[in-house]
Amino acid sequence: MGASGDPGSRVRRRLAQLRAADAALRQALPDHRLQCARLSAVGCAGAGLVLFAGARADDILAVLDHIGAPKAHIVGLSMGGFATLHFGLRHPDRALSLCIGGCGYGAELDKRETFRAEADVIAGMIRKEGMPTFAERYAYGPTRVQYENKDPRGHAEFKAMLAEHSAVGSANTQQGVQKERPSLYTLVDEMKRIKVPTLIITGDEDWPCLLPGILMKRSIPSAALAVMPNCGHAINIEEPDEYNRIVGEFLAQVESGRWPQRDPRAVSASITGMKG
Repeated sequence: MGASGDPGSRVRRRLAQLRAADAALRQALPDHRLQCARLSAVGCAGAGLVLFAGARADDILAVLDHIGAPKAHIVGLSMGGFATLHFGLRHPDRALSLCIGGCGYGAELDKRETFRAEADVIAGMIRKEGMPTFAERYAYGPTRVQYENKDPRGHAEFKAMLAEHSAVGSANTQQGVQKERPSLYTLVDEMKRIKVPTLIITGDEDWPCLLPGILMKRSIPSAALAVMPNCGHAINIEEPDEYNRIVGEFLAQVESGRWPQRDPRAVSASITGMKG
């Protein structure tokens, strides 16, 4: 997204999020042109496909090349958040800014094997029982119930649209993308080189993203961290007004040249700066 019609990219994993959130974002950012990138492996027909976050970042680059955009604000949530981070790692010269939302599932090293095992369980369930059965269970996970409690009707629509996804594509995405992507904790040295203005945004009950969010904040010198209260994973459709306000203010600061790099004095082994 860019000011005065400049092109940009919004990245999402879930079709339900794509349908539910675009109208609200366009309303919140009327001076920006929104370009959505559908990520590889979502809906793919091939078996055994492995696509890492770097390949999905290259998908975003291909969209920008196709529309003739030299640079754009890159905004992503969930798997799109991972792709946005990797875009900043691989193609920083093409990003006006990075907005990394809901990024961190499976990143914590002590939970990595649990996450990988659950990806296999999900893929097996989808292949055996189909998307409607999977959606009925997945929609009530520990980072999804917040949406149901706030907006039962919206949550029901989200669940219904999730059930429409391709079973083959969804299963392949679990095993070929989610399960195999690298942990953020192995990317710290690379993240330290990012200078592009960056906003990390997550819900305070999106448990798998909290510590990885702090890791990204500490590692990326140009990053700020926004935590939305009483929110799970689907922050852009749980609390669209607040999400759009935070993202809109971030873009305004970037476009006015007011987004800072971290003062090196803010990073110290001392707690108070008075270490003897």
